[in-house]
Amino acid sequence: MSEGVSTQPQAVPDGAHTPANVIVGVAGGIAAYKACHLIRNFTERGDSVRVIPTENALRFVGAATFEALSGNPVDTGVFTRVDEVQHVRLGQEADLIVVAPATADLIARVATGRADDLLTSTILVATCPVVLAPAMHTEMWRNPATRANVATLRERGITVLEPAHGRLTGKDSGPGRLPEPDVIAELARTVAATGPFERTLEGKRVLISAGGTQENIDPVRFIGNRSSGKQGFALGDIAAQRGAAVTIVAGNTDELEPPAGAEVVRVRSTRDLEREMNERAADADVIIMAAAVADFRPESEAGTKLKKGTSDDALSTIHLVENPDVLKGLVAKRDAGETDATIIGFAAETDHELEHGRAKLARKGADMLMVNSVSGGGVFGQDRNRGWLLAAGGGEEEIPDGTKHEVAVRIWDAVERLSR
Repeated sequence: MSEGVSTQPQAVPDGAHTPANVIVGVAGGIAAYKACHLIRNFTERGDSVRVIPTENALRFVGAATFEALSGNPVDTGVFTRVDEVQHVRLGQEADLIVVAPATADLIARVATGRADDLLTSTILVATCPVVLAPAMHTEMWRNPATRANVATLRERGITVLEPAHGRLTGKDSGPGRLPEPDVIAELARTVAATGPFERTLEGKRVLISAGGTQENIDPVRFIGNRSSGKQGFALGDIAAQRGAAVTIVAGNTDELEPPAGAEVVRVRSTRDLEREMNERAADADVIIMAAAVADFRPESEAGTKLKKGTSDDALSTIHLVENPDVLKGLVAKRDAGETDATIIGFAAETDHELEHGRAKLARKGADMLMVNSVSGGGVFGQDRNRGWLLAAGGGEEEIPDGTKHEVAVRIWDAVERLSR
């Protein structure tokens, strides 16, 4: 057992998370080792975790590891602890079941209603949300049999996550990689809070800007803001899980894991972001401007580091010029017939949020505006969000406090209603 790994549920702040009974299923794939990090994610949030591996999973990670991390016994078959009728009790008591990795074989067995080990039997009994995180080679993921099994499970209300793209076993690379454990955990908690992901954006092309832009003063200094890009990436996560083709034009977001299958275009300045958004706007069905762009930039950028305290102290007075209004420019492209996209903007306000938000919506001409209150350090860099959705037609919807993924679900629900 690694040093620093918690083996028991830990206390969490009031209101941050309600402890749950979570079953982590582990199928027999090379990515089984990542389940250890998933277990830790849940236990450190205060959840009670029971790990149910398949027999083949134990070829990759031993039962002792799973028991140490979860603090609970590990069984694979229905003929252990028979007096407890485990497969029934575990399925009935679970608040959430997450299987990671879910191999092609496991997906096939669940799709056909098999109950030939403790994991599949428990899933067959369960009435709680079930989330499967696939991990397999690209050819297996794209095989018609797997595609049919995945479609069957989704029709039955089981969430099958989109796999990540990247390095697989050996030299292969492509879709089929297990998403990172923290991403799986966050998406699973979102499913538990809001319901299974439905493929309501299948065939749609989504363009999202995220994170803060930075304007160089000299080679080592810049003007920027505190935006982390978490809300923009959460919007991309939910869109991808609903079936959309997602492109994210990202500012300062280097520490965030890209949504499954999303194209991420890295930019630095507001003008860089404007150029990339404009180039892709014509192909988009939905555009969401979630980035916190720098409204001003230095009139000129110094080629060498500026020195303070000199007779010619250029740092004491920095002349600023206004950056282009990216959101307003995108609306102008739509009004000119250059894109048919539904356009959603964001507004970060510190006071009189609704008043300023309505004025901004009218000024920008977007279809909808998400208004956040950022007073007191709220929202920027945080894991939770809240605010109001304002529609151009006059509608107003309060978005209650939730994780940024939960807020993303609410925003996409509103966008889809608007686009019908």
